[in-house]
Amino acid sequence: MAAPPFDALYGLEIETAGPDGATGTAAVTDGVRQPAGLVHGGVYASMAESLAVAATEAATGRTAAGHSSQTSFLRPITAGTVHAAGRPRHRGRSTWVWEFDVTDDDGRLCALVRMTVAVRDA
Repeated sequence: MAAPPFDALYGLEIETAGPDGATGTAAVTDGVRQPAGLVHGGVYASMAESLAVAATEAATGRTAAGHSSQTSFLRPITAGTVHAAGRPRHRGRSTWVWEFDVTDDDGRLCALVRMTVAVRDA
C-alpha cells in the first residue's frame, strides 16, 4: 500500500491496515535522526497516526483524522528499521483509539503510542 506524500518523506511502508490491526516500517536514515543520532520521536507518532487513519478508514469506509497522540519512549533506535504494530482498543461511532508497539530489528519494545482518531462522514 502506498504511503501518502508526508509519510513518503520519512519512508513509511504500510504493510497492513484493516479493522483488526495495522503494521508498517520505516528505515532509519540520517533524515529521521535527531541531532543526538536517535530516531526522532515524531517519526513514531507519525507512523502511528498514519497507520491508525489508514486502518480506520479501511474498516469503516469513512474519513479518519488524527485527534490526539501520546508516546512513551522506552529505548532509542539508532539504526536499522523502525517497526510499528497496532490494534484498535476502542471502535466508536466518532472516535477509534489505537495502541501501537514500536520495536527495533531485534523485536525490542522501544516506544508505546496511543493514537485517537476522529471518524466522520466524507
